[in-house]
Amino acid sequence: MRKSVNKTHIFLIAFLILTILPLYGCGLKKQQDPISKTEYMLGTICTITVYDDKSEDVIDKAFARVKQIENKMSVNKTGTELDAVADAAGKNYVKVSDDTFYVLKKGKYYSEQSGGAFDITVGPLVKLWGIGTDNARLPGQNEIDNKKSLINYRDLLLDEKNKKVMLKRKGMSLDLGGIAKGYAADEAARILKENGVKHAIINLGGNILTLNSNPDGDPWKIGIQDPFQTRGNVLASIEVTNKTVVTSGIYERYFKKDGKIYHHILNPFTGYPMDNNLASVTLITDVSINADAMTKNIFYMGIDKGINYVKKVPNLQAIFITKDKKVYITSGLKNNFKIVDSSYKLMN
Repeated sequence: MRKSVNKTHIFLIAFLILTILPLYGCGLKKQQDPISKTEYMLGTICTITVYDDKSEDVIDKAFARVKQIENKMSVNKTGTELDAVADAAGKNYVKVSDDTFYVLKKGKYYSEQSGGAFDITVGPLVKLWGIGTDNARLPGQNEIDNKKSLINYRDLLLDEKNKKVMLKRKGMSLDLGGIAKGYAADEAARILKENGVKHAIINLGGNILTLNSNPDGDPWKIGIQDPFQTRGNVLASIEVTNKTVVTSGIYERYFKKDGKIYHHILNPFTGYPMDNNLASVTLITDVSINADAMTKNIFYMGIDKGINYVKKVPNLQAIFITKDKKVYITSGLKNNFKIVDSSYKLMN
């Protein structure tokens, strides 16, 4: 069943992070009504919209692939491959699927690249804080120090020949929340392409991936969520074609204690949420899994070091939004980025 969509301004609200705004020009050729489905997966609301003449079956196939990945890697489910690895920590290797091994290998690579600012062995600390769950709380310093001592990506051992993994020390655990959604978006895109889809938007809770251009041949217009307003309020727009747009922000998941906000982007070195002047970082690139992992490291770096890092990575652009409503963008975005909220100021 096709959903009714305004062809001039099609709004697909990205849960928590981004708002997608594909634009169609009036008077252009008549376009196929898009088909769209939404599911709750990977701990967030996920929407896939296809703008070609296809049945809903093609979206179902993409969601089935996302579900496979969720069942193997989600921290929100029990009995996953990650649980098996944690249960065997300090004892023995565990055979995992090709999917999980690939994501773990990528995760360890980006953990090394970041020097541990992004670390996929952060599981014990994430569970301790419980941010985004009903068990969120401010832990004591002794608790934090204890869990922090269990975080070290170097202690994740990978046996590539046999697709086996092991955590060296008892009590260690993995958390792929900072990378698995990116992989799922890439895989959903692959399934759509293999089924003949040419124009689509995949939105996995803020991990956005666009297939080609919109049906008119123009770039997709994506609105960047205002981190200080309710969902759907945007501060800027950016035009992209065949790109992924991934955001990490302090407003995604958090709780308040004694008037202080504790957000979910944890600093493995301090054991507390990262504390700088950034409200969000958005990356635009070609592969979603890469952007997903890099956002946390770049958020940790802050604006100056973050921009320098982005400059060294091919086909990577970034948007930095500060807590005092300043916006910094990398040079490759100057011609397709526009602020739409006058309370924000573009700084470069």
